[in-house]
Amino acid sequence: MSTLAAVTDATFHDRVLTASGTTLVEFWAPWCPPCRALSPILEQLAAEHPDAIDIVKINADENPVSAATYRAMALPVIKVFRDGEVVKTIIGAKPKPALERDLAPSSRWTRLR
Repeated sequence: MSTLAAVTDATFHDRVLTASGTTLVEFWAPWCPPCRALSPILEQLAAEHPDAIDIVKINADENPVSAATYRAMALPVIKVFRDGEVVKTIIGAKPKPALERDLAPSSRWTRLR
């Protein structure tokens, strides 16, 4: 069971697009093995960097409007938003060190909120 907050089509705007700072959104589905592999890595990153980045998940199957809007066709897809704008897209599951390298230029792992 994930400890990351879930967003939906109905809550995406308020939780992600109007948020200040950096928000990482994982588009996932329960049937997706790479999504299940990525979940504990994202939970670790959220725990290690709570002041740098907010990490949330959205079930692409249950929230087709957001998935289509942000072109989350192959899962998992990570979209990094800064102040409501997409600044980076990462497709597929990656090991933690590779994901941290990919995220570093976008979030700088510093306090952005």
